[in-house]
Amino acid sequence: MSILMQGFLALLPIIVVAIFLVGLRWPASKAMPLSYITVVLVALFAWKLPGMQILGGSIKGLGVSITLLYIIFGSVLVLYTLMESGGLAQIRQSLIGVSADRRVQVIIVAWLFGSFIEGASGFGTPAAVAVPLMLGLGFPAFAAVIAGMMIQSTPVSFGAIGTPIRVGVGTGLGTGSDAGVNEFAAQIGIPIVDAAGKLDTIAYYDQFIALFAHNVALLHFVGGFLTPLFVVAFMTRYFGKNKSWSEGIAIWPFALFSALAFTIPYVLINRFVNYELTSMLGGLIGLAIVIFAAKRKFLTPKEEDTWDFIDKKEWDPSWSGSVEVHYVEKPGGMSTFMAWSPYVFVAALILITRLILPLKAWLNSVIITYPPIGGLAEKWAILYSPGTIFIIVSFLTFLVHGMKMDAYKKAWAQAVKVTAGASVALIFTVPMVQVFINSGGGAAGFLSMPYALAEATYSLAGGMWPMFAPIIGGLGAFVAGSNTVSNMTFSLFQFQTAQLIVEGNSALAPMANTWPIWVVALQAIGGAAGNVICIHNVVAASAVVGFLGREGDVIRKTFIFFLYYALIPGSVGYSLLYWSSKGPFNLGSIILVVFYAAVIYVVATNKSRLDKLNGVIK
Repeated sequence: MSILMQGFLALLPIIVVAIFLVGLRWPASKAMPLSYITVVLVALFAWKLPGMQILGGSIKGLGVSITLLYIIFGSVLVLYTLMESGGLAQIRQSLIGVSADRRVQVIIVAWLFGSFIEGASGFGTPAAVAVPLMLGLGFPAFAAVIAGMMIQSTPVSFGAIGTPIRVGVGTGLGTGSDAGVNEFAAQIGIPIVDAAGKLDTIAYYDQFIALFAHNVALLHFVGGFLTPLFVVAFMTRYFGKNKSWSEGIAIWPFALFSALAFTIPYVLINRFVNYELTSMLGGLIGLAIVIFAAKRKFLTPKEEDTWDFIDKKEWDPSWSGSVEVHYVEKPGGMSTFMAWSPYVFVAALILITRLILPLKAWLNSVIITYPPIGGLAEKWAILYSPGTIFIIVSFLTFLVHGMKMDAYKKAWAQAVKVTAGASVALIFTVPMVQVFINSGGGAAGFLSMPYALAEATYSLAGGMWPMFAPIIGGLGAFVAGSNTVSNMTFSLFQFQTAQLIVEGNSALAPMANTWPIWVVALQAIGGAAGNVICIHNVVAASAVVGFLGREGDVIRKTFIFFLYYALIPGSVGYSLLYWSSKGPFNLGSIILVVFYAAVIYVVATNKSRLDKLNGVIK
């Protein structure tokens, strides 16, 4: 069977998702069982996998589903605990005190606070924290989910203290075990193995991985520069009274300032401090800078230009989820710090458990192990899970906020109900992913499905590969639900593809030591961007606000942003890699010039469109 046919068959489960979930707008609870059945049939009859291997992948997927549901439950529990304690009402007032403008609020909560949480914990935690917080502030559930998904791009490559790079890229490249990678490292002066072939993890491993990390940070700087502007423009276009992009674009000075407040420290920390701390410290510094500036009205809209959603009574019913937010006023009131204390607890516990290495090791030693089936097993370090942190924080909130037991029991009951609603979609989504990923070794002798898909794409793309490398990374994250897994799956493939392109084009010889590093960086960028359309991340984000059944609508919106985040950094990579052989006016450069010229034109002419919108005749 040709590689193109293998690639098409591997794509079938994703095509099913595109047709039924995104195209026909079926809920994930109905579309994902079809996708699961498709991947099982392809695995059985095309890949000829043993039935036990397919069963093993399915059981492993169920195990992963349980871990996700545990995180969802914990995050929803924190929201309901805050709601019942009176803390949510005070948090709402405190953010309104910074700015009543919803565009400013979404940048602070989603872009900056969410990026800090991603940097500290990763694995979809920002959606579990920031999305319900936005709901509590009065955002429509649909708007909260879209904003929460879109920001899971720039900070993701360095989420969970750099896991997608250190573990994803490092393990995916086979660093220390792959002869080609070892030889490349020696050529560029970083001998990651000694004379006996032993991996030198202390002196050179981090130095080698940091080369990729630095390029990833620079590409994210490019993508992240416009991310806050995209977020606010999407919000005003789809959830504003006037359905206008212009009302979002109107705060471009504040949006770009907020982007740079995060991405400049992000790049500097990555280059001069430690790449693992890139998103966490970048997000924290950006959050402090922007809140300080917003309180002093720096670049924020004038009071008469404050933007808000229309009255809730006039909302489209499709905007709302099943989680109903109500504001309980605590008798005697509550200080702002006390109200925010649960999120302080969340951040502090995440940092403590991720940075204190002996504690981290102990928490990871308490493991629930599922029995191996078909050679596949799943382990769950339950104490290390963000879900455990959320549950602990909920209990601390109960104590610190002085809640009554009846109110706390009500919070638990509501959290259980919301989590149960997410279970149907996830118990089919994640097993589909695991069967897809663990599809190597069948009697047909094919590559695993992800590799077959990547090989087929390369056979079509050829030298255009830098433009397609982020797409492969994005598809990996779309299916697997993880930038780390996408990088582990495709990093070596991307590395070897870059070497093949250079070997086949003598004009690229001077760039032989540059291509592999940049192409793997493009893989990591795509893997991060893929999180904004990842199926089970959308399910998880939707579940925490009771927005289940509309996952396809979320992906239809965020897919536009995914294309931007894959295409523009991809064009930067293409331009840089072909600069020496094709000159500055190559395809990548042309795309960038056209794109940014269009952005400048749209921003420069936005006032006239706003004037027309407001009925002002010049």
